[in-house]
Amino acid sequence: MDVSSGLHVARRTPHPRAVLTLVKPITWFPPIWAYLCGAVSCGVAVSAAPGQVILGMVLAGPVVCGMSQAANDWCDRHVDAINEPDRPIPSGRIPGRWGLWIALAMTLLALWIGSFLGSWGFGATVFGVLAAWAYSAEPVRLKRSGVWGPGLVALCYEGLPWFTGAAVLSAGAPSAQVIAIAALYATGAHGIMTLNDFKALKGDRQMGVNSLPVTLGPERAARVACGVMALPQVVVIALLTLWGAPVLALVIAALLAGQVWAMTVLLRDPEGRAPWYNGTGVLMYVSGMMVAAFALRSLGAGA
Repeated sequence: MDVSSGLHVARRTPHPRAVLTLVKPITWFPPIWAYLCGAVSCGVAVSAAPGQVILGMVLAGPVVCGMSQAANDWCDRHVDAINEPDRPIPSGRIPGRWGLWIALAMTLLALWIGSFLGSWGFGATVFGVLAAWAYSAEPVRLKRSGVWGPGLVALCYEGLPWFTGAAVLSAGAPSAQVIAIAALYATGAHGIMTLNDFKALKGDRQMGVNSLPVTLGPERAARVACGVMALPQVVVIALLTLWGAPVLALVIAALLAGQVWAMTVLLRDPEGRAPWYNGTGVLMYVSGMMVAAFALRSLGAGA
């Protein structure tokens, strides 16, 4: 019997620190940031509804994103036993079916919190919860696809929170301009999610998960990811210029130029440089999101 099996038998309840590891706080930032982008872009003063802003941030990050991480780790426990056996579930620090119970409890918590954010907020919460389970759980398990899986995650990490933040604060459907910019950044985030798949390359190959790094190979997948990240930002720059915000469009263009430089470094060694790119190119990407949100606000595009 190996060590992880022994730990699995020894523990009957989850280790508290393992529960925090399971819900991965480091992953909460993107949806929280996107929710704030939505709140800024809608044109309503954030100070006018601080409770809704804070509640939405908690919902988007710790609750819905945390729930999705718990659900994914439970559904991926066999893959993680190959890729990352030290993770909470395969290591036994979260034994038995506790991983599933935590994910289900957080699902109910998400729906309860979402009910306090009005019909738009609750509807977005239902969509996010269903998407999280569709991504990870059989028989749907969209993460098996290198196209649909990252696309769904990108939508729920960037587009859906942005839409929700704008809808909750404005108490109605966001404008077409806000939706367009949110959709473009969600599309670009598909490339970010593809880069995240590099860390699971070995296990995905063995378990039949057809991520783009598996189906295309690391080099081609990295090139595709770079193109997918860059092209929507070019469209954002063009639209903001056309709508009358050329200065802020120029700021986004400068951030995109920085990303292109980082992409040249990434493409020299996609597997080795993917984590580095997440700390450089992705940071510039999400910075551009907030610049675009302020551009929309300055244009009065939220209403």
